[in-house]
Amino acid sequence: MPSQPSPDAFRRADESPDYAFYAFPRFVRHIDEAAIAAVTDLYRALFPSDGSGRILDLMSSWVSHLPPEVTYARVAGLGMNAEELAANPRLTEWRVQDLNETPVLPYENASFDGCAICVSVQYLTRPVAVLREVARVLAPGAAVAVTFSNRCFPTKAVAAWLERDDAGHLRLVSEYLEAAGGYVRTETGDLIRPGSGDPLYAVIGWRPG
Repeated sequence: MPSQPSPDAFRRADESPDYAFYAFPRFVRHIDEAAIAAVTDLYRALFPSDGSGRILDLMSSWVSHLPPEVTYARVAGLGMNAEELAANPRLTEWRVQDLNETPVLPYENASFDGCAICVSVQYLTRPVAVLREVARVLAPGAAVAVTFSNRCFPTKAVAAWLERDDAGHLRLVSEYLEAAGGYVRTETGDLIRPGSGDPLYAVIGWRPG
């Protein structure tokens, strides 16, 4: 049985409005080159590569880590900073939205062939609601790839994240997907184990079909 989060599991040390925290652009890479390459390889394996793919980059920024050789029909970015999103060359459209305030996605049912959430899941205060919405907007058979390392802004990460180690993070994200429903199966993996660089982990949820 999944462990039950504490009543304060989704509290944060900094409960000031997220719009204020993300008001200034951060044109930095939050994981190292090896971890970025692992994210790109994962997307290469999961998302369509024939030019027809419609990808949702959720909690997006100025980089999406999508395979550079693949053209997608649509890459929709939803994030917190307009300057970062406008600077992302892979996005065909973008929108600023605080998912902690409004966890409903502004997209039609089954409108994407893949969803990426890269090194950001730890900041969601309503992760089950968001992942339920992701399931709604994914087409049958599509996958959501949730990747993360051991880095974060600790004042904005939820308590449930800070209380756990890397293995606990894998279990926690799997529990989010299970609670959200709409996924036929989940897979977890250590893409890069702790060593000289940034570790990288992934939890993948698959839509039925």
